[in-house]
Amino acid sequence: MKKLKKKKFGLLGKNISYSFSKGYFTEKFEKINFTHYSYKNFDVESIEQFPKIIADTKNLKGMNVTIPYKETVIPYLTKLSKNAKTIGAVNTVKISKNGTLKGYNTDFHGFKKSLKPLLKKHHQKALILGTGGASKAVAFAFRKLGIEFDFVSRNPSEYELSYKELNAELFSEYQIIVNTTPVGTFPNIDQCPELDYSLFTEKHIAYDLIYNPQETKFLQLAKENGATIKNGHDMLVFQAEKAWEIWNR
Repeated sequence: MKKLKKKKFGLLGKNISYSFSKGYFTEKFEKINFTHYSYKNFDVESIEQFPKIIADTKNLKGMNVTIPYKETVIPYLTKLSKNAKTIGAVNTVKISKNGTLKGYNTDFHGFKKSLKPLLKKHHQKALILGTGGASKAVAFAFRKLGIEFDFVSRNPSEYELSYKELNAELFSEYQIIVNTTPVGTFPNIDQCPELDYSLFTEKHIAYDLIYNPQETKFLQLAKENGATIKNGHDMLVFQAEKAWEIWNR
């Protein structure tokens, strides 16, 4: 019997021991009996270590990219998909036989697919908390869905809102609130974005990209005031499956 060629995949990030991807893909490979496939965390202090990973890891076919490298990985790639270029952030890299590194963004696909079932007619405008790589994918998904949005930042530019500006009037206008910041991630589960949570109503959707813990303080407090809540788990599953599809094209 012909020996199957090993194929390696991995996650590029910083402080990623908690990561969803490794567990998800390791389990997936076991389920489909792909014993020649493996998945590894590349936990690095600096993006400058990325070329060394590529050079030193034989049979590396694809990578996921997470915080804080979704934007800084771009200069190291050979090319970008159209969507990744528009978004300005990459969370999936395909490595071809000739060593070409192509960047994709599957985050927007995962977010859009997981949010869609919750949307009602009155959900016309959204606030995106945070301005990092993940926020760009969320913004792109809102564009695709025809939903207006604004960014909220601790250090806002003239085109962004500050947390202090989020009053009752704004909350009645923007009925989807998405946390794309890492605030509230395990182990810092007592933290949450600085909002007046009493402004949430049953007309609001509170969506947190964090999936560990399952219910962040942001989601708990929004739920207490009647909001529909959603964590980032389904988004991660959908974006992972899209990455898998890209690697196997």
